[in-house]
Amino acid sequence: MALFRSFGYFSLRYLALRATTSAGAVIAGLVQTFVFARVLTPDFFSIFILVGTLGLALWLFDLGIAKILFVRMRATHLQPGGDREIAAQASSVVWLYGAIVVAGGLLCYGAMAARPQFSALQASEFGLFFVFSALNLVWFVLRNVSIAIDEFVYFESLEATRRIGHIAVLLAMLAGLPLIAFVVLANAIWAVLIALSVRRLIARGALAGSLRGIPKCLRMFFGDNRSELLRSGSFAASELYIYNFPYMIVPFVFGLGAPTIILDTTFKVFRGAALIYGVGCDIAVPRQTRAYAEGDAPTLVRVTLMALAISAAPTAILCLALYFSADAIFSFLLGPAATMPKSAGPLLIAMMAANLVQNTATSLMIHTGFFREISRLAMTIAAAMTLASVYAMWAGLDIVGFLACYACVYVCGAVAFVVLALKGPIQTARARPAAA
Repeated sequence: MALFRSFGYFSLRYLALRATTSAGAVIAGLVQTFVFARVLTPDFFSIFILVGTLGLALWLFDLGIAKILFVRMRATHLQPGGDREIAAQASSVVWLYGAIVVAGGLLCYGAMAARPQFSALQASEFGLFFVFSALNLVWFVLRNVSIAIDEFVYFESLEATRRIGHIAVLLAMLAGLPLIAFVVLANAIWAVLIALSVRRLIARGALAGSLRGIPKCLRMFFGDNRSELLRSGSFAASELYIYNFPYMIVPFVFGLGAPTIILDTTFKVFRGAALIYGVGCDIAVPRQTRAYAEGDAPTLVRVTLMALAISAAPTAILCLALYFSADAIFSFLLGPAATMPKSAGPLLIAMMAANLVQNTATSLMIHTGFFREISRLAMTIAAAMTLASVYAMWAGLDIVGFLACYACVYVCGAVAFVVLALKGPIQTARARPAAA
């Protein structure tokens, strides 16, 4: 009964919105695969996969900066009168990330335009698609700042609007919308929603309205948080490697076309499921951080278990769908572009179950500031992934064997993260004297 009382700690409106946006993220990824598989040739489709992956990888290059901003801003929000510089520093990070995204898009355009097989129009499509994928970097900072000051409902309303808009323009391509029009419209939606989010956070004092002193604020932020940045950066870099190095290996070892499409489809479902886990984790963060700050270990445990339970329900549905209907699902998604191996379903089920418990444990440790512990473990897992990949290539395994090696290491790493969460924030909260 104590576990179910944890529902009282959550905003039901936030739960509904977060569930909607997470479902929208899964649907958007699947719709993108469905549409691109039908409007692009397999080789062109695989190139867009690589460009989009590089754009998303830019988001992972945040290197934990957004989470450090969250921890500091959350502490200021719960105890007003603390860090008065954090709003200006957060604004500086947002502008820095925006500049990085634009620069990355221009570099992508230049790299493609320099190749004789691509026209200027096609190079523009690649560059704008990179920006479309990479703007998640800016959005990630805005999400963390919004949650830190309890503006999560407004942010998720914007996120729901974004998902609906992007899915709509994707589907319009099936009705004849040109690819260049899709990438222009998708980025226009991004621009409007980012502007609305920034305006709201400025009004709440979480971002600074002035653009003055951005270099100075960045120097102060990086100087004041040097040790935390090194730890969170090593964790984020390891995560970047773990979730993206297969995209660097598979096209060169197994080739473009079907192998790359199989890998991307597997990871789209895998990452889409991770977005669903994020529902339980995200709605628990405000109450988890309060309980940890107050030394309320029983509440911290109950809220964390409730977050796990909320995420487990849709995960079970996805796993059952894959177990009974994997062939039909993948055949519908990919059409003639590629055929998913039958063993992809069981591998995905194992990876999704492991990711469920890992994300719950990792979210708790990140938002309570245990950057050193998670960075060490993530680097160990990245090293193990490297060894497993070397073995797969040495043994001459196919794409399925490569994915099986990846899944084996990933499951073991998930178990280690759970142990670390029990020994880290939960044990620390129990030892901390409860607040009055």
